[in-house]
Amino acid sequence: MTISAQDARAVHAQADCLAGPEALDTALNALAADITARLGDELPLVLCVMNGGLIPAAELLMRLAFPLEIDYLHASRYGMETQGQQLEWKAYPKTSVKGRTVLVVDDIFDQGHTLKAVCAYLYAQGAKCVLSAVMVNKLHNRKITNFQPDFVGLHIEDRFLYGFGMDYQGLYRNVKGIYAVKNH
Repeated sequence: MTISAQDARAVHAQADCLAGPEALDTALNALAADITARLGDELPLVLCVMNGGLIPAAELLMRLAFPLEIDYLHASRYGMETQGQQLEWKAYPKTSVKGRTVLVVDDIFDQGHTLKAVCAYLYAQGAKCVLSAVMVNKLHNRKITNFQPDFVGLHIEDRFLYGFGMDYQGLYRNVKGIYAVKNH
């Protein structure tokens, strides 16, 4: 850890809340309705992208009232950095995706490299259909072309975000809100 608890508290005290609990609940309910309309008659495999997707996936899964299977994967381009590097696979899904409809759930769609690579990997492993859901789509013009998530909870301005799965120097993933670091 590179930041003290005291420094982290100071950052959080000055941060701007861009989406509070009510906005998150509204977005999650809309996401669940859209996903149910698309996958409610399937038996999908839902893959949580660790670590950021853990909280959004848990909250979303509790709103999906149809049969599904759950697994996870861990792939990251960031680690503890703010700029993405080469994709690093830390854990592959244990459940076979061959012939399956797969829903990948992640916290944020920033530039899109990680989510696109994960979806391509799943297709290469034989998935019949791969869909993606993210809690946040960050609004900027640095995204990769020819790839967008299928389901988006919130569209949020281009700032350094944390909370609800996203971290600030490894901390505050557990905050029920989406915050922007002041002057970052």
